[in-house]
Amino acid sequence: MSQMITAELVDLELDLAANSKEAAARSLAERMVALGRVSDLEGFLADVAAREAQMPTGLDGGIGIPHCRSAHVTEPTLAFGRSAAGIDFGAPDGPADLIFLIAAPAGADDAHLTILSSLARQLMDTDFTTALRSASTAARAAALIAGEAEPETPGAAEIQGGSDAPETSQTSDAPEIQGGSEIPETPAPEARPFRIVAVTSCPTGIAHTYMAAESLEKAGHAEGVEVVVETQGSAGFTRLDPAVIAAADGVVFAHDVPVRDKERFAGKPTVDVGVKAGINRPAQLIAEVREKAARGEITAAGTRPSPVEAAGEPGEGYGTKLRKWLMSGVSYMVPFVAAGGLLIALGFAIGGYKINGAPSVMEHFVWTDATSWAALLFQVGGLAFGFLVPVLAGYIAYGMADRPGLVPGFVGGAIAVAIKAGFLGGLAAGLIAGAVVMAIQKARIPAPLRGIMPVVVIPLVSSALVGFLMFLVIGAPIAKLQSALTSWLNGLSGANAITLGVVLGLMMCFDLGGPLNKVAYTFAVGGLAAGTDGSFKVMAAVMAAGMVPPLAMALATTVRGSLFTRTERENGKAAWVLGASFITEGAIPFAAADPLRVIPSAMAGGAVTGALSMAFGCTLRAPHGGIFVIPLIGNAFLYLLAVAAGTAVSASLVVLLKGLRGQSADPAPATPEPKVAVAA
Repeated sequence: MSQMITAELVDLELDLAANSKEAAARSLAERMVALGRVSDLEGFLADVAAREAQMPTGLDGGIGIPHCRSAHVTEPTLAFGRSAAGIDFGAPDGPADLIFLIAAPAGADDAHLTILSSLARQLMDTDFTTALRSASTAARAAALIAGEAEPETPGAAEIQGGSDAPETSQTSDAPEIQGGSEIPETPAPEARPFRIVAVTSCPTGIAHTYMAAESLEKAGHAEGVEVVVETQGSAGFTRLDPAVIAAADGVVFAHDVPVRDKERFAGKPTVDVGVKAGINRPAQLIAEVREKAARGEITAAGTRPSPVEAAGEPGEGYGTKLRKWLMSGVSYMVPFVAAGGLLIALGFAIGGYKINGAPSVMEHFVWTDATSWAALLFQVGGLAFGFLVPVLAGYIAYGMADRPGLVPGFVGGAIAVAIKAGFLGGLAAGLIAGAVVMAIQKARIPAPLRGIMPVVVIPLVSSALVGFLMFLVIGAPIAKLQSALTSWLNGLSGANAITLGVVLGLMMCFDLGGPLNKVAYTFAVGGLAAGTDGSFKVMAAVMAAGMVPPLAMALATTVRGSLFTRTERENGKAAWVLGASFITEGAIPFAAADPLRVIPSAMAGGAVTGALSMAFGCTLRAPHGGIFVIPLIGNAFLYLLAVAAGTAVSASLVVLLKGLRGQSADPAPATPEPKVAVAA
């Protein structure tokens, strides 16, 4: 650890240089760059920001731990900053005054990652954090973190037993303490403590994973509960002994990435939450497990036991949970859309629209005939497209109820296809399947039946119920609604089509990859399953509008670089590639720095592009790809014209609005230092 942090990597007056988490990360990262620990400041900060976007790194107790693994880190490094004013890292209890920036190379070995994980555990020790708050020099703080100095607190001296104190001061108390230590040995052997096994994990696997483990273990000790934790972090993990799992009375999953080998924990009362819940409220999680055990409530295959627990952090509304479930299905569906759509488009491009009625290539295929190859691509693509709705429904149910939701979800999706309920039917089937499975999991199950629940009872009962509801209750109304929506899209023309393009463009550019953006994108991707001209127009408008924000910011930084900071000018170079690739999130750094100017400008350009794309009748069968799928776009020239027009509008507006400030955002030095831009 002494090699990871030195006094040069400590700033005890961080608030003088930073008043935001981005500025704090930059200030500490600059110290790493100065020591040669980070090779590319902007690239590293982009990786830190990407990790922060996954989940805030603020913790209760005034701690912020921004961290990431990055290809721009040359060796594992830790920088520490102390802020008297506090910096908001998203912790529930307020700003952080102790900030640790942890940088790990993309290929860091287990030894380094284990050291960093030990730091994460130290942060749960109040003596350690108190000593850091009182450290008077950077060298003292670095020594504390490296483990080369002990916290000098009254509590620590007392805990160590006073071995240096005069023996006479302990004489009268010693017999009483010794006598008290014998009391716990008197209970009968059968009175064993409640036992919990837990798994903790986070996307990076460096900090939160081990802090949650430490927090759960400490809470268990305080409650008289045995807690054994399997940390599935970047330093690797050792599977819990099957005997330990078998002897456990309950399970806690505190994770933000899938638990590996989750089926090991089948048939036990389970609480499933996000990793930060394991850090912030461990005692509550232990109490929840004990309550479930008292009720005899078990979870099949270690799956998520209830909608509240499945949502991760407490306080999330139903809308947030619903969006997570739907996006789970969409994320698994998109590869099928991409593969199927591109294969169909290639088939049409090679063989023309006549291949739509071509016989099966199993019966008729000429190796030297281009039409036969086109028919092959078209038919394979069509079969891939046939999985769209079942996969959507199956993985919505999977997002709600884990593996047991897959069978009823796929069955419901297949029924939606059979009754022509389409994309809407798939959404409904997935939600119903997930809800049915979660309801079954909450029922009290006799011990002899628990072993067959995941493989027999849940698939059988849930599939039957979902089939009944889809065929006889809600299937027909949804099929009619889907038919009406398809007819409406196909009938769009003139002002109606342009209006829809404007709305979709505004949605795509409002939150730049956020929930509203995802709603518009999901609507477009779902429509591809219908295979109609109207749905292809919607997909084209959505992708075109989504390309505008990063392209506009790239153009603005090129034509009026003085209005942007040096960091933004560097980000602008990468934004060319991101925008061309339909990665709307490439504009987020600009929007975060100046939302009141950037977001309205992006929305205006997106609305223009969406409207023009619909007016020009552009079509797109692929759900993604940007300029790389231009050959597969209907009216490709007009499509590019629509994107260019929206980009110009957005860039002009952002330049105009920033210019009204009347000064340069970042007066560049006369001789700017050379910089290598990393585009992707």
